[in-house]
Amino acid sequence: MRAEGEMTTEIDYYELLEVERTADGAAIKSAYRKLAMKYHPDKTGGCTDSEAKFKAVSEAYDCLKDPQKRAAYDRFGHAAFKQQQQGGGGGGFHGGAGGFSDLGDIFETIFGQAGFGGGGGGRQQQRRGADLRYDLEISLDEAYHGKKTEIEIEVSAACDSCEGSGAQPGTGVKTCGTCHGHGQVRAQQGFFVVERTCPSCHGAGQVIESPCKSCRGEGRVDRPKTLSVNIPAGVDEGTRIRLSGEGEAGARGAPAGDLYIFLHVKRHSIFERDGTTLFCRVPVSITTAALGGMIEVPGLDGQRHEIKIPSGIQSGKQIKQRGAGMPVLNGRGQGDLVVQVDVETPTKLTAKQRELLEAFRETETGEECPQSSGFFGKLKELWGD
Repeated sequence: MRAEGEMTTEIDYYELLEVERTADGAAIKSAYRKLAMKYHPDKTGGCTDSEAKFKAVSEAYDCLKDPQKRAAYDRFGHAAFKQQQQGGGGGGFHGGAGGFSDLGDIFETIFGQAGFGGGGGGRQQQRRGADLRYDLEISLDEAYHGKKTEIEIEVSAACDSCEGSGAQPGTGVKTCGTCHGHGQVRAQQGFFVVERTCPSCHGAGQVIESPCKSCRGEGRVDRPKTLSVNIPAGVDEGTRIRLSGEGEAGARGAPAGDLYIFLHVKRHSIFERDGTTLFCRVPVSITTAALGGMIEVPGLDGQRHEIKIPSGIQSGKQIKQRGAGMPVLNGRGQGDLVVQVDVETPTKLTAKQRELLEAFRETETGEECPQSSGFFGKLKELWGD
């Protein structure tokens, strides 16, 4: 018990964890683990000062790892979490004179948890582990056919030593003395009866008697993990695959989060893609463009698709081959293949080829040429020739 009038000094949470106020979640987590290992009672032989320090850094980490608690602490400091006894009701009321950061917290607590009156509170549900993201790059061929692959991730998994309970093997948990197992502490403010999560057990209703040495009471440890992933045919850039329960393990046996795999498709040397449509550019000789013919285009399906080139086709013209594009994801059918014709001009000619082209040019610009009434005919009219 603290003597009446005695002053206490509250150390800043950021100073306790030896991090800057701008530190991100990863830096805060790293700092906590370092200090927790340094001051853990099992490593200090039960030193009273070290045990107090361990509890202090644990309290600081519990606040700063939660975005909502951290925001409240940054705004109000320790006053955001103080217990104050209010007349007429039992239990602690957290939040200082103001209590809650906004009215939404009050109504959520009253109507969502406690209701009016004085019925007993309930134990808070365990918080599930965080969802994780993994970025996976695949080729366009793999996106076309689909594939099964394996990935390796570093993830928080249930501790093998304590089987996720957080308690040292051979020991157990006991009912929280602050909330008496309810997971909530109550207070009365005027005619309101409000409840908040117990600061001692964080809503679990129980506290660990002797924390597990392997996971330091967290019930989870970081370890590499290999997972099998099934990529369906037809996936596209940004397609998301969800692996349920493969995310971060929940603390002290709580359910694990999910793992979301985001796919990125590498550029192909020949094909470009727009949804289920494939595009490619195909060089065509000047004679094939003039006279017409057939060309073959190798598809992603392993087949050679015959494309009919009409006579007189111009460079840049597109020809559509239906059903030769990408598969429809989780559906039936396929998109189209669009071939853009690029007419190639020969750079080296034999004497015979040059002679024939010269003869063709003479007929092309002569009186008898059907095109003389077109572009060249209009030029003659313009020049008066």
